[in-house]
Amino acid sequence: MTGFDASGHIAEETKNARVIAGKGILSSAVATGVMGFITTILFLFCTPSYDTLFSLGAPQPFVQVYALALGKGGSAFMTTIAALGLIMNTSIAIVASSRLVFAVARDGVLPMSGWIGKVDTAGQPKNAITVIYIFGACILCTILPSQVAFTSLVSAGGVPTIAAYGLIAVLRLTMTPDRFKSSYFYLGKLRIPFYISAAIFNAIVFSVMISPFFFPVTSETFNFACVIFGAVTVFGIISWWFTPEEKWLRRELVLKALEDIDVVHDQGVSKRTD
Repeated sequence: MTGFDASGHIAEETKNARVIAGKGILSSAVATGVMGFITTILFLFCTPSYDTLFSLGAPQPFVQVYALALGKGGSAFMTTIAALGLIMNTSIAIVASSRLVFAVARDGVLPMSGWIGKVDTAGQPKNAITVIYIFGACILCTILPSQVAFTSLVSAGGVPTIAAYGLIAVLRLTMTPDRFKSSYFYLGKLRIPFYISAAIFNAIVFSVMISPFFFPVTSETFNFACVIFGAVTVFGIISWWFTPEEKWLRRELVLKALEDIDVVHDQGVSKRTD
């Protein structure tokens, strides 16, 4: 249940983004939940006993699970489907993440923001895409010397996303429960249960992603995602504490934007009432 926010990252390039981007997020979450549940049930029925599963020793156990359950032909077909799905998922991830990096660089937050935040003659953030490719390739190469390092980096990459999902739900519940009423997908009275559900679900996923992969825990099996996430969080807090807010976000502009949204919503409600 992650990645559905990609529609939001490319909202600036979407027509009628207020509706289309929201529909993309909603449909992605529903599709991921339904298909993910079906896939989980499939693996539960196909997975052998624990002793057999943990004796496989394969970097990608699902390939061996397919082979045991479906035979050579079926496992080759399913592995091909999985590989094609990963290729398409990676392409979408590059599109979404490059737009996010471009937007951050455009605000002058990143090093070399002037170069990363440029677009080519076709209006595409080519430099941001290049940055994403370079970082992705470097992270992928870490699997060569150490699979534990690669797995930890992958987990560390997902942990902040899950933490952000949960934090947004918590802050919407505690700080702005009655704002953003003009949203096309305003939840009304259902917003509180959804905020609570999202916070609890992401807290569970977060705890799993920072937990050890194997027991007993050794230096070779330790999940360094918690260390990486903790370090990034500490540096983020230090940066927030010592960097003046006016340098990266003007509070009065944010408050004015929120007030304008509420005014537009109230005017729309009054017109429908009249």
